[in-house]
Amino acid sequence: MLQPADLSPIPQAEAPRDCPLCPRLVRFRLDCRAEHPDWWNAPVPAFGDPQAWLAIVGLAPGKHGANRTGRPFTGDYAGELLYATLAKFGLSEGDYGADPADGLRLKGAIILNAVKCLPPGNKPLPVEETNCRPFLMEAIANLPNLTTFIALGKIAHDSLCRSFAVPLAKARFAHGAEHPLPGGLRLIDSYHCSRYNQNTRRLDAAMFESVFERAFDILRTSAA
Repeated sequence: MLQPADLSPIPQAEAPRDCPLCPRLVRFRLDCRAEHPDWWNAPVPAFGDPQAWLAIVGLAPGKHGANRTGRPFTGDYAGELLYATLAKFGLSEGDYGADPADGLRLKGAIILNAVKCLPPGNKPLPVEETNCRPFLMEAIANLPNLTTFIALGKIAHDSLCRSFAVPLAKARFAHGAEHPLPGGLRLIDSYHCSRYNQNTRRLDAAMFESVFERAFDILRTSAA
């Protein structure tokens, strides 16, 4: 499989607990540790199957979700829809209990984030996305069976495109849009499953599930 662009300087797929790359995120991390010393409050590692064919790429940890629990989309509103959808499509084993100790496992899927640390207001700066991209690229390079990405929101979409040196002008984000990536990989866009998008009806369960249905269509076609 063709690797993402510019892999040579990347040392590892996971950021160290006290990653120093983004000063603003470091300050916010330290503030959160002072406010909630029993929380995770560190870069959140990937979660899922190392043999995954499907990678779901989110924006960044949520304050009361992954930044608290240490597992992507665990303990916040967005995780309820995401993990219910993964279960519906047979991409998980066990029951989601909003806790990393719930015993949940993913099958054929893995969850990554464009930015591994909690950003203030859930809005990372462009330089923070750039600083974190090597971790995303290395994680992708370590997935030998990967065929398909689902990007949750435009920031995840943009970071994936930049990882593969795909011009954003040629791959515009839209819910349900599909984009070819180097090496025969495919990218499918989805609105993020955030509380805001669900409450405003920008995204509902049927819309979200349609993206996963399309991912399975691609898998069946590639296996034929």
